[in-house]
Amino acid sequence: MIGNLRSSGRESAVGRRDRPRSARRRLVVAVLATGLAVTACGTVKMGAAAITGNSRISSATLTAQVANLNSAYKADSAKGVKPQRSTAQETQQVLTWLITFRIYDRLAAEHGIHVTAADAQRQLSALGSQAKGDSMTVAEYVSAAGALPPDLLAQLGQYFAILSQLENRLDGGKPPTSTSGQNSLEAKVSHQQCLAAKSLGVTVNPQFGQFDYGTYSVVPAPPTLAANPTPSPSASHVVTSPPC
Repeated sequence: MIGNLRSSGRESAVGRRDRPRSARRRLVVAVLATGLAVTACGTVKMGAAAITGNSRISSATLTAQVANLNSAYKADSAKGVKPQRSTAQETQQVLTWLITFRIYDRLAAEHGIHVTAADAQRQLSALGSQAKGDSMTVAEYVSAAGALPPDLLAQLGQYFAILSQLENRLDGGKPPTSTSGQNSLEAKVSHQQCLAAKSLGVTVNPQFGQFDYGTYSVVPAPPTLAANPTPSPSASHVVTSPPC
């Protein structure tokens, strides 16, 4: 977005004598132009935590959901339930869920999958049975085990319902019974997820992290000014563009 700066091509004796000052002036103009260009780009995403297709996930939504997760953690702690995921990356974990829901909505649209409220509720009921087996409520189960704000349960049910129908289509309605068959199905699902994420052009505001296409999750973004220019091993494994 940085425009090219052109000179007039004419140079007088005064111009030749003042070349160093002109060079400095051109440098200042170039820096200002860069700053204006970056600002212009920034206004497009102002207030956005992530862009998915033609819509965005607002920073306000992300902040509110992170607060909801923290509230759930406090309630869980009062009952002796501890979070199973790092609480240092709550923002990335919650944003991952918000983006995942968008990706699976796109998957449903692309594959003609229609999910009803009853479909989603059946998935949550099954999840409730698992939670009960661990002597927890569904809200405690999803927050402690999955870093999911409990008020996103409806979206979670829809996500599982879409995934279930997608798997049925990919395996021909015959769930795999062997390990190799299960791995093959997972690879097919992952490929379709990649295509959906690619079509959405998922972009994360660097303030909140970066999108890893290797795990379809948001991970912390590398520091822009690092004391050590050598990237960390974890950063080097981040897949920043769709491999599909």
